[in-house]
Amino acid sequence: QVQLVESGGGLVQAGGPLRLSCVASGRTFSTIAMGWFRQAPGQERDFVAAITRNGINRYYANSVKVRFTISRDNAKNTVYLQMNSLKAEDTAVYYCAASQGFTALQIMGSRGYDYWGQGTQVTVSS
Repeated sequence: QVQLVESGGGLVQAGGPLRLSCVASGRTFSTIAMGWFRQAPGQERDFVAAITRNGINRYYANSVKVRFTISRDNAKNTVYLQMNSLKAEDTAVYYCAASQGFTALQIMGSRGYDYWGQGTQVTVSS
């Protein structure tokens, strides 16, 4: 079992930055890939970004490439999502998730994830 707790969400003006954090417990952090997803009202949960166990490979949705950066600190059991140049369409509940998958295909889809956090709201005002 892996427990995930997100933090860092809030209200931000368009163009501003925000950093989300997710602390994992219950399993050796370096043995799991991590991802961020988001869900806007009335929408499906969408992939945002993922990072492999060693942090070397990172994957992004086209809509956030260049603007968002995923990173992890295995010593702190924490994964981050740095979001810059935020837009109104980035407004959503953001979820942290843990995957036992190894391939890009596995960790770029929600079905590849076994554990989920409770979510944190990000609201971007235009």
